[in-house]
Amino acid sequence: MKHPESKIVITNLIKIYGDQPHVALKLFRLGETRDSIFKATGHTLGLADVSLTINQGELFVVMGLSGSGKSTLVRCINRLINPTSGHIYIDGEDIAHVDEKRMRSIRLTKVSMVFQGFGLFPHKTVAENVEYGLKVKGIDSAKRRKKALETLELVGLAQWGDYLPSSLSGGMQQRVGLARALATDADILLMDEAFSALDPLIRREMQGELLRLQKELHKTIVFISHDIQEALKIGDRIAVMKDGAIVQIGTPEAIITQPTDDYIRDFTEDVNRAQVLTIGSIRGETIPLIFSQDSPTVALGKMSDPVRENMCVVDADSKPVGMVNKRSLESALKQEKSDITEVMQIEFTQVKADTKLEDTFPLYQQGLPVVIVDEQGKFQGIVELADVLANISNPGK
Repeated sequence: MKHPESKIVITNLIKIYGDQPHVALKLFRLGETRDSIFKATGHTLGLADVSLTINQGELFVVMGLSGSGKSTLVRCINRLINPTSGHIYIDGEDIAHVDEKRMRSIRLTKVSMVFQGFGLFPHKTVAENVEYGLKVKGIDSAKRRKKALETLELVGLAQWGDYLPSSLSGGMQQRVGLARALATDADILLMDEAFSALDPLIRREMQGELLRLQKELHKTIVFISHDIQEALKIGDRIAVMKDGAIVQIGTPEAIITQPTDDYIRDFTEDVNRAQVLTIGSIRGETIPLIFSQDSPTVALGKMSDPVRENMCVVDADSKPVGMVNKRSLESALKQEKSDITEVMQIEFTQVKADTKLEDTFPLYQQGLPVVIVDEQGKFQGIVELADVLANISNPGK
């Protein structure tokens, strides 16, 4: 298995707001809390010893309530805010300690940012807005116009290049902001509450658009959000922050099913688990039957779990070819049938492991479990409707 390649590595990052941060830093290192440091010094602890790794091509969401430190964190990554202490490695280079000239070069070549308020120039056309980063890089007008139009086409706005931003809806303006960030071909996109100002419907559309683009471009994206539903929908992994510190980092499924404390539990209490959990995450260990090898007698012996009424039959390549149940197998034995194919049902449903539980509900209408297969179509397990229903009920309620 190939291990993911680290793109951004943050270690022991601390940010203190105030005129004498090192006084507050000393108190923090002595174990004082955010509140006690503020009372003693009037300084605010923005980031409290944050360490995390973001992998190449990952859509990493940082979420938390207002004041949790999430925006401070993302703005430290491109040094719009200078950290008080700690390290930020991008491609192995500690950008927390480079000079401003080097940092400007990194912003021009490696890191682009998409802001909540779009940040478009009202007097420039849509295409000129998208070209802006390329112009700063010194790229000639013909090349940057070509790149701008290509990027606008990528986000579905090719025909709007000559219009002013005021002609566009909020969702379209946010697409222009995204196009401007993409046009520079930066490896890393920082998105600070990028969709928060949009209406709910447009926001959902932009979330879908971001996922579509990410499938195509494989950028490393750090996405800041205060919305748990948004985080769970788009994030490969999520870091939940509180009072400047990381409370939990994990996949959407891990955040839902393995909350580390009551804070995370409260955050996820009202989440529709069926929209987050995948069928692959709830499959148990199931042994398939082997086509033309296992007899009904052998099949019944393998079906020892009293809860399991069905088993999948696979061929020599481990690909599902049918389904059998206890009753049909017992009937076959009474009739002295030795061939499992005589009682095997060949109409059944197969899905990939990353299918959301919500999308599997209609698949249980024929009364059979759903068979999970991998990318090569090989058997991975079966999931009964009872398994799905047990996992979508919130144990915290």
